[in-house]
Amino acid sequence: MTAEGNKELLRHVFSETARGNGRPFVDTLADDVRWTIVGTTAWARTYQGKRAVLEELLGPLAAQFTGPNTVSAERFVAEGDLVVIEARNHSTTLAGDRYPNRYCWIMRMRDGKIAEITEYTDTQLINDVLTPPAQSEDTP
Repeated sequence: MTAEGNKELLRHVFSETARGNGRPFVDTLADDVRWTIVGTTAWARTYQGKRAVLEELLGPLAAQFTGPNTVSAERFVAEGDLVVIEARNHSTTLAGDRYPNRYCWIMRMRDGKIAEITEYTDTQLINDVLTPPAQSEDTP
């Protein structure tokens, strides 16, 4: 897929997440996706594989919100197999706290799938608003 094709695919995916529909995002994750959250929070680490992303990151995150995890993308930049996305979260936690986190995701695409994500985000907001995820035995 071309850089422009990757960008358009992700524009579609994020037009759906902005409406609270995360299914296209999940469907676009490669089975061997590698998602690294940069920082020092309990959430910051590398999640290896789609199953780990769903069970250790996205599932525990979604469980803290009153509704769907709603994220809108504001900017897309594509070059080669990389798409950089600037985005904003619009969710509210079960405790009633707004979660207006901002993201910069660098996504490496492979054959129309997201193969790798590097995430830069507001780690202080994460510490202030979210409950840390449970740590599995093999989590560093």
